[in-house]
Amino acid sequence: MNVIETTSLGRRYGSTWALRDCTVAIPEGHLVALVGPNGAGKSTLLNLAVGLTSPTAGEIEVLGGLRAGSVAALDGIAFVAQDMPLYRYLSVADMLHLTGNLNLRFDTSYARRRLSELGIDNKQKAGKLSGGQQAQLALTLALARHPRLLVLDEPTAPLDPVARHDFMSTVLTAMADDGVSVVLSSHLLTELERVTDYLVLISNGRVRVNERVEDLLACHRLVSAATAEHLNGIDGELIESSTMGLQTHQLIRLSSPAAALPPECESRPVGLEELALAYLRGTPAPPALASVGALR
Repeated sequence: MNVIETTSLGRRYGSTWALRDCTVAIPEGHLVALVGPNGAGKSTLLNLAVGLTSPTAGEIEVLGGLRAGSVAALDGIAFVAQDMPLYRYLSVADMLHLTGNLNLRFDTSYARRRLSELGIDNKQKAGKLSGGQQAQLALTLALARHPRLLVLDEPTAPLDPVARHDFMSTVLTAMADDGVSVVLSSHLLTELERVTDYLVLISNGRVRVNERVEDLLACHRLVSAATAEHLNGIDGELIESSTMGLQTHQLIRLSSPAAALPPECESRPVGLEELALAYLRGTPAPPALASVGALR
């Protein structure tokens, strides 16, 4: 089952395309990293998936064929945005009560137990909590709905390293205990490399990578040689090329992990951050007549 599946999906605001010709299939059971520069269309894709906006073109389905934004889809998806949408002047207890009344399913006992374990006082105003505590409260409200899909739009961006670590530990625990699938938009590539097992990379409003991390890393190599001519004939796709001193370096997606390299070449594996940055740097410019990616 795919938790998000799109076909030629697009969203336009006026004359500006925030997302265009997006075709992607994200399978269940993964922690998916959604990566791209500001203005790439990441938040637009997530907003479409959770029903906060509707497509201008194409189609999007969630949770194995449900229409995005339908009652059935909304019941199975929880969303945590970067700005941690909490009512600052409500207490933690009031936030639990309000969220429980606004959702078809809400496990109040789970939420109370988890907040107690985190040392978050039910009487405390949400706006008086630390950044890390606010993030944990927002995440608890989402997980207490026991969703099938958890969508996170850069929720750890404003947090310090310890708070980010604690937040992601909670997400991983929910995946292990409840089998929830997770789609996480983030710029923190180094930290994503530690937790993610599936990568979707968007640039200029279009999908460039949609694949398991294990498979991606298996077929990409950074290949070096004394001259560019020594690199000719490699069976694969050139992602990025650079020259340092007398050496030419190319990140190449080989046709298969076992593809042979010329004897004059040296090669090494690449990490997720290095691979993602190469794809982003190597992204071609958008068409001149299309204003793409004005919104994140």
